[in-house]
Amino acid sequence: MASSKNQEREAREARDRLTRYNARQAVHTHQVKRRKRDNLWAVGAVVVIAALATVAQVYYFTAGPGTPAPTPSASASADAESQNVGDVPSADVSEYRTWTGELTLNDVALSISLDGAAAPQAVASFVTDIQSGYYTGKACHRLFVDTGVGLIQCGSLNGDGATDTSYSYGPVENAPADGNYVTGTIAIANSGTSYSNGRQFFIVFDDSLLGGEGSEGYSVIGTVTMGLDQLESQIVAGGITPSADSTTDGAPVIPTTITAATIQ
Repeated sequence: MASSKNQEREAREARDRLTRYNARQAVHTHQVKRRKRDNLWAVGAVVVIAALATVAQVYYFTAGPGTPAPTPSASASADAESQNVGDVPSADVSEYRTWTGELTLNDVALSISLDGAAAPQAVASFVTDIQSGYYTGKACHRLFVDTGVGLIQCGSLNGDGATDTSYSYGPVENAPADGNYVTGTIAIANSGTSYSNGRQFFIVFDDSLLGGEGSEGYSVIGTVTMGLDQLESQIVAGGITPSADSTTDGAPVIPTTITAATIQ
């Protein structure tokens, strides 16, 4: 009997030890899993915090209060302005829009339309000169009529067609690639280089091929919308005063002056 009781006690103690061992193993396994989970949460939190910090820093220095103050840099516009001579108005004066007005040569009223979007710098200059009264009283010193050319040129400072060295600008804008200046075109005259545009302009009354190899052409600023027939019949038809150099390019026989100029 004593031996049987001892065996039962030993068996019971063995079961108790196994139960306690299993319990400890369960606790250990749970702790390991918890540590792994906690580590994953910690790593995730660090990643999120780092990402938020990066976003905040980027925002601060690109859109927020830490945005660096802009510094001016060289631009095509600035380069162009640096090559202008005299009191050349900003291209912004053109308002990049269509302007309408009237030029009167002697008694011939020409309705005009200017394209400030296509040739902003040239239109700004032309509009400013009309508004200041520069053109009123200026002569149209040149009439050019030949095969493939028909134009009248106006606006020189002294009425003789000489270049005004105190005023020039560029670049050439809106010049037709094929050199064909169609009837009604108003364009700015130049002396052959991009920054030699001035106050002189010409009106095309017959399709004209102008320029040539090496020429950048002429800034087309707009068109004559009404009055070309009267220009031809009352001024061009009078003919050209021939010179020693040409019988097709010279002063008009009928002295021609810009008697009025308006724009809006």
